Amino acid sequence: MTQYVITYLGGNQPSTPEEGQKHFAKYKEWLSSLGNAVINPANPFKNTHTISPDGNITEGSKTTMSGYTIIDAESIDAALEMAKVCPFLEIEGTLEVSELVQMKM
Repeated sequence: MTQYVITYLGGNQPSTPEEGQKHFAKYKEWLSSLGNAVINPANPFKNTHTISPDGNITEGSKTTMSGYTIIDAESIDAALEMAKVCPFLEIEGTLEVSELVQMKM
């Protein structure tokens, strides 16, 4: 199997705690439905800082990336099938699915 990274971009924040709990319940249900394919679920980002080539550091992100999940799949097509039912899409988020390349040192 090959590992794939599902990257979360954008999306609308829930307007109430109850909405947040409902969305998170859907997210956990989706992850459960993937079973053993899930290698590293739900990795949200927090307190992001950006370092520019000149060494300048600013708070915040230059992208809308908010986190990632790592899955195992037989192919990119299989990974895309898993990702296209992710509830993150319901909150107007976008997903990127990328093959994870294992670097040898």
